[in-house]
Amino acid sequence: MRRALQYLALACYVAFLGFPLLWLLGTALKDRGELATGGLVPLSPTFENFGDAVRRADLVTAAGNSLVVALGTTALVLVLALPAAYALARFRTRLKVAANAWVLVSQVFPVILVVLPLFLILRQFRLVDSLVGLTLVHAVYALPFALWMLQGYISAIPRDVEEAGVVDGAGRVRVLVSIVAPLLAPGLVATAMFTMISSWNEFFFALVLIQDPAKVTLPLTLARFVGAEGQVQLGALAAGALLATVPSLLFFAAIQRRLVSGLLSGAVKG
Repeated sequence: MRRALQYLALACYVAFLGFPLLWLLGTALKDRGELATGGLVPLSPTFENFGDAVRRADLVTAAGNSLVVALGTTALVLVLALPAAYALARFRTRLKVAANAWVLVSQVFPVILVVLPLFLILRQFRLVDSLVGLTLVHAVYALPFALWMLQGYISAIPRDVEEAGVVDGAGRVRVLVSIVAPLLAPGLVATAMFTMISSWNEFFFALVLIQDPAKVTLPLTLARFVGAEGQVQLGALAAGALLATVPSLLFFAAIQRRLVSGLLSGAVKG
């Protein structure tokens, strides 16, 4: 009886998490008549909303722009966050307190407060309306939380492992690259997943910084399905949002095994 209740609670939790995706799928498969009725399950499934979404908006180009920005943001954040987090976790300096305070304070800033300074800085370097500029902004926005995540993972690595490397003649850079980084695999994967998905879904910075239609990202393209008068093209919007979710699901599915194996490996080595 107890096990049955556990399975029932787990099923309810999974259904709760999966409901938005099922609602998107059901709405994307409805025709115009069924969209007006508001039922949950499509009685006559059709794929016309997917074709409508692809025809009205250049989803492929927008997805390519989002992918370029997300991959660039993830690579830049990992390159900057790994040595910085290692220094914060291992070295006891006065800057550590200030850096940790900056990380916490930066998370409570509203986006609207930082977008104007970022816009002015990017304009000085002629990076407004540029995917490079948008990548830099996404990296600045994601870097504090990545630092916070990696610092916790590095603190959990035993110092004895690093000290053994130092005794064998390895310098700090060699210790970081050859010893800490492999043990940090689960943390790096989790940080990469968070950074990439947050960049892939980001809307406000792209809305302010990108004006060229050829450089718009996927969230901006999906926003076109909401008319200026607030009229929503619900079927096309649901189909487009479902297509936009697929890369995130594929990315998570691709790294899930690596994430789990890395966690288990780290547990054994710890």
